[in-house]
Amino acid sequence: MASSGIAYPDRFYAAAAYAGFGAGAPSTAAISRFQNDVALLLYGLHQQATVGPCNVPKPRAWSPVEQSKWTSWHGLGSMPSAEAMRLFVKILEEEDPGWYSRIPEFINPQPVVDIEMHKPKEEPDIVPALTNGTGTSSIPEPKTISESGSSVETQDKVVILEGLSTVSAHEEWTALSVSGQRPKPRYEHGATVLQDKMYIFGGNHNGRYLSDLQVLDLKSLTWSKVDAKLQAGTSDSAKTAQVSPCAGHSLISCGNKFFSVAGHTKDPSDSITVKEFDPHTCTWSIVKTYGKPPVSRGGQSVTLVGTTLVVFGGEDAKRCLLNDLHILDLETMTWDDVDAIGTPPAPRSDHVAACHADRYLLIFGGGSHATCFNDLHVLDLQTMEWSRPKQQGPIPSPRAGHAGATVGENWYIVGGGNNKSGVSETLVLNMSTLAWSVVSTVEGRVPLASEGMTLLYSNYSGEDYLISFGGYNGRYSNEVYALKLSVKLDLQSSTKDQPTSDSTSRVLEPEVEISQDGKIREIAMDNADSKNRNDEANEQLLAALKAEKDELEATLNREGLQTVQLKEEITEAEARNAELTKELQAVRGQLAAEQSRCFKLEVELLHRQKAASEQEQAALDAKQKKQAGSGGVWGWLVGTPPDDDDSESS
Repeated sequence: MASSGIAYPDRFYAAAAYAGFGAGAPSTAAISRFQNDVALLLYGLHQQATVGPCNVPKPRAWSPVEQSKWTSWHGLGSMPSAEAMRLFVKILEEEDPGWYSRIPEFINPQPVVDIEMHKPKEEPDIVPALTNGTGTSSIPEPKTISESGSSVETQDKVVILEGLSTVSAHEEWTALSVSGQRPKPRYEHGATVLQDKMYIFGGNHNGRYLSDLQVLDLKSLTWSKVDAKLQAGTSDSAKTAQVSPCAGHSLISCGNKFFSVAGHTKDPSDSITVKEFDPHTCTWSIVKTYGKPPVSRGGQSVTLVGTTLVVFGGEDAKRCLLNDLHILDLETMTWDDVDAIGTPPAPRSDHVAACHADRYLLIFGGGSHATCFNDLHVLDLQTMEWSRPKQQGPIPSPRAGHAGATVGENWYIVGGGNNKSGVSETLVLNMSTLAWSVVSTVEGRVPLASEGMTLLYSNYSGEDYLISFGGYNGRYSNEVYALKLSVKLDLQSSTKDQPTSDSTSRVLEPEVEISQDGKIREIAMDNADSKNRNDEANEQLLAALKAEKDELEATLNREGLQTVQLKEEITEAEARNAELTKELQAVRGQLAAEQSRCFKLEVELLHRQKAASEQEQAALDAKQKKQAGSGGVWGWLVGTPPDDDDSESS
């Protein structure tokens, strides 16, 4: 990120001393200044930046403070020192935005000198006028840009507001003189142009997310704030609420409305939120989507391709970098998780993306937690295959947080940074030839060399303009700059829409193909034999389609035979199943009969056992009675007198 006043690592050491981590500072200085969780995080980042990854054993359980400090440091893993320094300063700025102004001993301010863009300074105290290359002034009384990021006017300058027409120089950035109350300075906001109006929504200022919606009328160059509400329901009588503050989101115009997609919020949801704004009712509404939505994120790229939005990469709420690809169909509002082939870009955020010829998605730059990228990746949206094409011209330096806008076949890239300084040049990539070139360069610490700015395209009174807003390079900006594109670039970008003259020997047509090695090349055709080549191409295409048709028919026949065989096998299996079912039923009947017979046998056995028992009892009783009768005879033999009954009967 671009520094303010002093660069890294001096800026980190100044922040560390202010926070209480400097040499000789008491161990409780940071804890007394910040909340415990913030102080512990700052401690871990300070140790990571100055010592490196945690290399000390975990303290004993009876020292909870030291344990907490060790856990904060150890949790950073192998984070690079430069990244730890940057995060330390960023967290300090979020907790205490004015810290830098309160440490004069660490600041050596340089004199603020008005610096004109595109032209070197001839004298420190003189601001030369913009020239058109012939020594004459192309703007009689030009506006210049100071190093503080604010616009200043030369003496006796008379400002006449005539919209973007006040920008007369081509391919030179000009700070616009705007009226009305300017929005709060910010970066990581969303911006879009709709009906000659530039809308600015949300963003980040001093670590705080914003939720305001501002609009700049490009005809009068007047700022105004939109009192927008969030529609809580679908009916006209539904209640309204305030929209949640966010940053790192994307604004995409579509028809007479625009969408806000994704973004970081204070209380992030599980998945991406899509909001729609209607300028006629000044109302936000949450869009109901279908399918599996992507995980919530910020710093992603969202590209309009036909009636779909292509979302790539970003950083989720847990600071995990992403390189996944998702497509939202705006007609059905259905998400599609795309699994492309080839080698995708490394996980990243704060990159830019563009669509060429409604077929190719280009991804450039971005950053991870440790480095910035300058690679260019291309996704063929028809075959869903990634490739790394060969670039031509001066290859841009690594950067993140830059902004991009397309005009015809040209893709303009502005701003960004590499954790050390802001990028000063404005680049353009011809998406057909993949050739880079430099459009302009700014000097000094101006908002155009910032991260988190926005870049938009607008056609005003027949002229093409690029418009930038906001950004952060150590200072938050709310300046608006405009660059008028040259007629040469305009004609080059619109060649495909212009009729060719008889005197033109060769033209470039917007036909692009991808070769097997993954490179994109533009096909240059001669007008004289273009018709014959088209006929040959059509014949080849017809032959290829016929061959493909024959192959499909053969495949269909094979599939039909396999289907018949499977049906026969299914019929045989069903017949066998019926036979087995019958056999099973017969076995079950036999088993039931056997069970019934066994039951009868058991009953009969019980009856027999009972009869035998009764017979045995009867025999036993008879025997006992017999024994009782024989006892009377023995009594007579021994002279026992008979009973009285016996004597009476005798």
